Amino acid sequence: MELIKKKIKKNENLAKYSWFNLGGSAEFFFKPNDKKELSEYLKLENNSITILGAGSNTLIRDGGVKGSVIKLGPKFSFINIINDNILHVGALTFDKKLSEFALENSISGFEFLSCIPGSVGGSIKMNSGCYGQQISTNLLSIEVMNKEGEITEIKKKKINFFYRGCDLPKNFIILSAKFNIVLSDKKIIKQKQENLIKKKKQDQPSQLKTCGSTFKNPNNLKAWQIIKNADCHKLSVGGAIISEQHNNFFINNGEATSKDIEDLIKMVQKKVFKHSGINLELEIKIIGFNS
Repeated sequence: MELIKKKIKKNENLAKYSWFNLGGSAEFFFKPNDKKELSEYLKLENNSITILGAGSNTLIRDGGVKGSVIKLGPKFSFINIINDNILHVGALTFDKKLSEFALENSISGFEFLSCIPGSVGGSIKMNSGCYGQQISTNLLSIEVMNKEGEITEIKKKKINFFYRGCDLPKNFIILSAKFNIVLSDKKIIKQKQENLIKKKKQDQPSQLKTCGSTFKNPNNLKAWQIIKNADCHKLSVGGAIISEQHNNFFINNGEATSKDIEDLIKMVQKKVFKHSGINLELEIKIIGFNS
């Protein structure tokens, strides 16, 4: 336990862990090296727990996060083939890395993950997807740890997946996942992957401080189109602006605060509702407290 206590950081700056490059500090920050360390920490910790994944879909408020923030260490990133028909993937594994591994091993069904900037654990929690596909499709089971540090494997049929979410208890930490392997022609997989990447580059901004799609697409409509129709696409608050290329991408132009981004989100929601009666629901996660 003394080793665990020594690894706990206080007032860790969280901005470097978010793609917005914004946010305050974590009251306590812990990066477990493996499942044993994570279990020991959870048994020791009485504070509220926040899990931080790749940070590609999270706005961290300026006041930071109270309690404990856990970010899994490098050993939670791995990909193994089991019995030639199952992929075992660590929760910290980047979606893009899984897509590339699948291509190299002639495994189909993961091409779309080349366009998602998250990690597998977070993607499962929010049932990430794009271009008509979602990560839960080929999922077989997940390995999770509860607040007491106990590990359980949960079959997919026990989880209710829906558009950008699932009903997993919030206190479950995803450790790894198993996926069904479907083999295909490597050339076909590569062509599909390249087509999706090309489409993404045409549709979405890159190399900017953004966390991807801000709002969910409501009722088979496109959020970016709804935002544009409500004449919101040129709105800004401080250093928070909306991408001209994709109006559902909100950007930190380098001078924004988290409050700027959140205020812009609220402004767009209010204006869209007034224009169309549509309540735009967030796809990104907002955590922490205002300063």
